[in-house]
Amino acid sequence: MKTWIQEEYKNRISAESVNDSQVGKQLFFAGWAFRFRDQGGVIFIDLRDRSGIIQIVARKELLGEAFSAAEKVRSEYVIAVSGKLSLRDADSVNPKMKTGKYEVIVEKLEILNASKTPPFALDEFDPSGEEVRLKYRYLDMRREELKDRLILRHKLTFALREYLDSKSFLEIETPILNKSTPEGARDFLVPSRLNQGQFYALPQSPQLFKQILMVGGMERYFQIVKCFRDEDLRADRQPEFTQLDMEFAFVSEDDIRREIEEMWKFSLKKVFGLEIPTPFATMPYHVAMEEYGSDKPDIRFGMKLVNVSEIVKTCDFQVFSGAIATGGVVKAICVPGGSVISRKEIEDLTAWLSRDFRAKGLAYMKHGSAGLESTITKRFTPEALEAISKAVGSKEGDMVFFGADSTKIVNASLGALRLKLSDKYDPPKSEYSFHWVVDFPMFEVDETTKSWTFLHHPFTSPKEEDWDLLRDWKAGKSVDLSKISAKAYDLVLNGAEIGGGSIRIHNAEIQSLVLEAIGIDKESANEKFGFLLEALSFGAPPHGGIAFGVDRIMMILTKSQSIRDVIAFPKTQKGTCMMSEAPGFVEAKQLEELKLRVVTI
Repeated sequence: MKTWIQEEYKNRISAESVNDSQVGKQLFFAGWAFRFRDQGGVIFIDLRDRSGIIQIVARKELLGEAFSAAEKVRSEYVIAVSGKLSLRDADSVNPKMKTGKYEVIVEKLEILNASKTPPFALDEFDPSGEEVRLKYRYLDMRREELKDRLILRHKLTFALREYLDSKSFLEIETPILNKSTPEGARDFLVPSRLNQGQFYALPQSPQLFKQILMVGGMERYFQIVKCFRDEDLRADRQPEFTQLDMEFAFVSEDDIRREIEEMWKFSLKKVFGLEIPTPFATMPYHVAMEEYGSDKPDIRFGMKLVNVSEIVKTCDFQVFSGAIATGGVVKAICVPGGSVISRKEIEDLTAWLSRDFRAKGLAYMKHGSAGLESTITKRFTPEALEAISKAVGSKEGDMVFFGADSTKIVNASLGALRLKLSDKYDPPKSEYSFHWVVDFPMFEVDETTKSWTFLHHPFTSPKEEDWDLLRDWKAGKSVDLSKISAKAYDLVLNGAEIGGGSIRIHNAEIQSLVLEAIGIDKESANEKFGFLLEALSFGAPPHGGIAFGVDRIMMILTKSQSIRDVIAFPKTQKGTCMMSEAPGFVEAKQLEELKLRVVTI
């Protein structure tokens, strides 16, 4: 590096920090050549750094031999420039750039490093696919779109820390290498060299340790932490993800929700300029499932699911009456203006619902000038058709779709159909909508094993009024475990669950009963959770907490299409890193040290 650069580097300023008071002053910039134009004796270079872009002007009559360095500059070359800041002529001001009225008249220019021709253009018009951008992620980061998201992500986590520190929370790190515990997803396992045949598990969450922190008297804990789940991926999932993890002692559900609402109100105002009204709306789980077919409903638009079973249970249409007779339901949604949906579109929707949600079909009726019309309306009395129309609130030009099956299939299929059609026929009425879903069941039946499992996790507390039901179940009495309610709460934003939490079990007896109800006997419980159960017997305070998916929240707030768009180094849907080519094979020596052998199946 030349002496003049070493001397001036300490005075380097960012591209977008220039202002009128600096006009006429000698300034030093360093960054990448974003664009360049050689106009014969005058070279224009758009110099880009993390803050933005400033135009650099190299004139041959001013630079002499040094002009040759400017002539060699190409896209993404790293350059250092010293020159005077000037105002552009009025007719050359670029209003689209924050620095569009300035230019730097070069006096010194040095190429610090050359660059190969990038595999894709780094401007906003580049149509390159995601795969090539992930392979060259370091180039993708130079693009304004990704760079701005990463900066916003930093600002959000900084604001969250600022708020939580002001409320006496302590950020405490918890172990990454732990033992495998059943928490709802598959663990990533790490073999131990020092303990042959044994494995660590990467944490799906710090759940056990944050409860231990409450037993230890820390009272208010948080951590912005990496978590790991070896599960199938999609647009809003990654094998490693970032979580804002929190735990409180001596609190109620209401206390936690109020604190969380104020935290998001403060942070989103500071970072995104959003005014978030509080308190957030609250919706019981059974209402969410009944009216939206989802435990994370998007309430920014209508098209609610309406149960019309009573209206159609005696109709002559066997699909409906038969479903009800076998314990199922018939529900409907009204699509405003949906009568324009073609038969081909309906066939495609039917195939999709059948494939992905096991729906047996998709019945429909258009609301015409004379009321509901369809090939199946002759199976219904005029009174029944009128009652259906009134129940769903249809009017001329609307389309009514029906689901007839088990409650679970109908809710899932119509809930998904509602979301799919909303943008075109019933767009969201607000940009952002936060609300709580509460009063979850404690247990549900696992469809694979047909045994009871937890809905949230096994450390969630049942409501106190249901503790005796657990004791009755233990005593051998006939108890429907689905009737036991949990002290759980999820925060939903725009139809996505961004956070889930609960009041925890601080009573060792109840914790043991919950584990036993989901098939974990005393011996297995001690093996898997012994240190927690032991801790609960040493004066554990009432406590509860919540965890938020930082990646998912950033995806929603930046209107990104994929969670990968807000993570610096994401994995693909196959769990691979295109840039580093992870995962990869390891040398035989490493496997030998671990006493492991790879078997190809």
